[in-house]
Amino acid sequence: MKYNEAAFIGQKRAKEAQLKLFEYTGFAMPTYTIKKEENSSGFAPVGEGTFAGKIIYNNQMIIYLTDESGFAKAQSKPLTIEQGSSIYSKIIEDGLDEYSGDIKTI
Repeated sequence: MKYNEAAFIGQKRAKEAQLKLFEYTGFAMPTYTIKKEENSSGFAPVGEGTFAGKIIYNNQMIIYLTDESGFAKAQSKPLTIEQGSSIYSKIIEDGLDEYSGDIKTI
């Protein structure tokens, strides 16, 4: 797929993830919109699936909404561990599946 085609689709998917995460955190920003196609020289939009993931950095947590390959489509601002854990639990309770692999972030 050409870059501009992948970017158009990926922006839509990242925006949807951003809005979903915003409902929980009050702030969210889109991250990846495209990725390199495997075994090809083309590009692909971030995936359609949406999964929750988190990474702890020192004493803060960032919550991510990823695609099925772990590409972060949206991320929260840095949260305290307590805030992040509470919000993350709510996201999982609401039925979003957890992404357990390595999250690919910017």
